[in-house]
Amino acid sequence: MAITALPNSRTEADGSAVVRVLSYNIRSMRDDEDALARVIRACAPDLVFVQEAPRFFRWRKHAARLAAKSELVVLSGGATAAGPLLMCSLRATVERTEDVLLPLTPGLHRRGFATAVVRFAGARVGLISCHLSLRSDERYAQAGMLLDRVAAMAVPHTIVAGDLNERPGGRSFTRLTKELQDGWAAGPWGGEYTSTPTDPHQRIDAILATEGVEFLGCGVPPDLDPTDLRAATDHLPVLAAVRIPAG
Repeated sequence: MAITALPNSRTEADGSAVVRVLSYNIRSMRDDEDALARVIRACAPDLVFVQEAPRFFRWRKHAARLAAKSELVVLSGGATAAGPLLMCSLRATVERTEDVLLPLTPGLHRRGFATAVVRFAGARVGLISCHLSLRSDERYAQAGMLLDRVAAMAVPHTIVAGDLNERPGGRSFTRLTKELQDGWAAGPWGGEYTSTPTDPHQRIDAILATEGVEFLGCGVPPDLDPTDLRAATDHLPVLAAVRIPAG
C-alpha cells in the first residue's frame, strides 16, 4: 500500500528538493524481515535512518539484503557505527560518508553515529542516524556530541533522525530541540507515538533538522498494514517529507 498523504519526492524549479525521510529501529532484523521491507517500501523513502542494524556475523550481508528488498542501497553505518545505518535511493548523489564511535561507558552498550553528505539536484544535506543511551547522564552527553557532529558536518542543512530513548520534554530531547527543529512539532502528520506497535503510548523516535529545512509533514504513517508493523520490529516508523533549499 503506497503512502500518498505526504508529498512525493521531486525537484523544484528553483533547485530545491522535496525528500522523503524515514527513521526506523529495526531490532537487528530479528523479526519478520519481509514485513520490515514491505513497510519500508510502502513509505517510498529517499533516505532511511536505521537504528539497531545487524552488528555481528555477516552484518554487511544482512544490511545489503534489507536494502535490496527495500529497493534501496546501503549508504553508511552498521557495525562500524555500533548499530545506526543509512540507506538511500538512487536519487541521492553521495559526497562522503563517515562512521563515528562514541566513548564507551564500561558496562553499557557502545553507541555511534552513521553520517553522510548527499545531494539531491541543487540541494546538499548532511545526514546523521543515531541511537542514544538508555542511561540519562550518558544520553545527555551524547546529545551534546550529536550537536557537535551537526556543526562539524560543515554543510548548510543537516537532518538528524533516530531512537532518542527519551520523550519530548526530557533533558536530552530538550537539549537537541533548542538547536534543531523537531519534525513532529514543526509539521505534525499521521500518528505521534512510536513505541510500541502493539501499544503506541510514547514518542521516543524523532526526525530533527537544522533551520532552513522545511517539514511538510512528519509522523507515523497512518495507512500502513498493521499486521506488517507488528511483525517487523518493536518500534513504529517515523516518516517525513522535507523541502531542502538549493545551495
